[in-house]
Parts: sequence; structure tokens; C-alpha cells
Amino acid sequence: MQSTNHWENLPKGFHVRPARLGDIEQAVELFNACSMATIGKEDFTVPDMLIEWQTPNFDLEKNTRLLFNNNDEIVGYTEVWDVSNPAVHPFLWGRVHPVHEGKGIGSEMLKWSIDRSKEVIHRVPEDARIAARAYAISTHEPSKRLLEDHHLELIRHSWQMEIDLDQSIPEPAWPEGIHVRTYNHDKDSEAVYLADEDAFRDHWGFMEEPFEEGYERWLHHMIQDEEYDPNLWFLALDGEEIAAAAICRRKSWESEDSGWVRSLFVRKPWRRRGLALALLLLAFRQFQTRGKKKVGLGVDAHNLTGATKLYEKAGMRIIRQYDQYEIELRPGIELRKE
Repeated sequence: MQSTNHWENLPKGFHVRPARLGDIEQAVELFNACSMATIGKEDFTVPDMLIEWQTPNFDLEKNTRLLFNNNDEIVGYTEVWDVSNPAVHPFLWGRVHPVHEGKGIGSEMLKWSIDRSKEVIHRVPEDARIAARAYAISTHEPSKRLLEDHHLELIRHSWQMEIDLDQSIPEPAWPEGIHVRTYNHDKDSEAVYLADEDAFRDHWGFMEEPFEEGYERWLHHMIQDEEYDPNLWFLALDGEEIAAAAICRRKSWESEDSGWVRSLFVRKPWRRRGLALALLLLAFRQFQTRGKKKVGLGVDAHNLTGATKLYEKAGMRIIRQYDQYEIELRPGIELRKE
């Protein structure tokens, strides 16, 4: 499926190989150099990237490529995420060191990634639509031009939102019959995963996966995270059934001073009763008592459940926009929720 002329246009002396776990510190240095150039903050740590690289079914040998200059320094990285089942939307992600932009490195990496993503075709149902996807920060024109030059089309926006905690946060008001407690991993893990899946079933991009695979990957990313804290997982229950939850990590990826809401969900039968706002305010107040200065989260800009309006009502503001692009690899029936 892959062509044989990858990397032929790299600068003289540059070379390519798959990433290895031993490369992770140098790779994180590259990623942080890029994030400093684009958002003015370091956005990556070695423990966080270890979780990414050790994700179940993510194969560094097959799914990644590192680019080195003639001094054997890492100047570029690209990866293809095809771990979902079925992998109808492989996700492409890459970085080029700011010093080496404009040399055609990003173009060569993207061509390899698109070609590599075509390997999912034999793994998905024959009538399914397949499209590789990638994102760019809306203010970073080189990334957007690169994607557009390789025929990826803009399809969606998402926002990073934030609230300053140097203000009085109202007490949450809970609907009648709802009680709240924190997460107990031994008895709650499967129920929380299934409730999260159920709540996002009608959201853009949702796709049903076999329980064993989805649950294993969810545990890997949520529980092995070094910023995991069960006391920041707030479950709103109706009797013994999870109606809604706010799942938070101790800090955002960008700042020690900012908390992060990883997932805020309300299952359909309990919507329009103020649960999401109550959980959000509870999380803000908890982070405030821990001395955090801000709280952030990410949201689909086109969310049909009114999440963006809710977050604005809670005092949050948009601080960054991400633009999502795709390139169709095969037409067919779209299996993800559109």
C-alpha cells in the first residue's frame, strides 16, 4: 500500500527512523520547542508522552517516524493514530523544530503519514468511509497551509476554554434526588467508562467500539496519568446510577497553576436539569481550594448539547481555537457520529 519514494526530498544529510522509547526525552524537547513557538508555553512532559507511546495497539515501529539532521539531532516527528476499532479516521500528528521550518520536512512527514494511514483500509468494513484527520492551531498559518497544500479540508473547530479563579465561585445547586461523591476505582471504573460512552453517543465523532478495547485504552490514559486523582472525579448519582460526572486531572498540560476538566458529561435522561453547571462549579471550587489560579477544558465548537453556552455561563472564555482537517481515503458510509 505504501509507495517506495518516501523522504526523497529531505535536505542532504537528514535521515529517518521509527521512534524508540529511548528517544522520548529528545522528542519531548522538540515538542516543547514547537509549543513555545506556537502558544508560548511548554505543553509536554516525559511521563505524559510515555502514556501516549505505550497506548495499547500503538506500535512505535509502524506508527512513528523521527527525523534527524546531520548532527543526529531530532528535528521532526510524525505519527499515525489508528488504534480505534474500526479505525475509520486515522489521526495524523507531527512537529518540525521551528529552526528547521521551510525546508520541506513537514511536507515529507505528512506525505508519509497519509500513505501510512491508508493501511487501515483492509481493517475496516468494506462499505465504511475512511478519512485521515489532523488539526492545526488556528493562529499558526504554516501548519494550516501545510495541511491545505496536501488536500486536507477544514471540517470543524474546537475551543480551549478557561476561567480565572480569582473570583467568588457560586455554590452548586443540585437537582432533587441527586447526590454526589468521588470516584472509587475498584467499584466504579467500568460504570464510569460506560456512562461516559453513553453520554457522548450523540456527540460529533462518537463511534461504538468493542468494550474490551475501548475500556483498556480508557484505563491506560485516565488512570495511569500521573495527574490522576480520584478525589477530582465527581460522580452525580440518581440512586446508584451515574447520571453525570466531571472527571478532572490535577493540572493542565500547559501549567502547574491551572486545573483541567478532562470530561464533563450528562447522560441524556438527566439533561436540562442543571447538572453540568453544578458539576462544573464544584470542580472550580475544589481547584480553588487547592490553590489553582485557572481551570481549563476543551470543547467542540459546534456542540449541539449547548456545552459552549454553558461554559460561558459558568464564566469561562475561549483562549484558543483548533481547526480540524481531513482527507478522504475512501468514500462510503460514515461510521462516526456526524
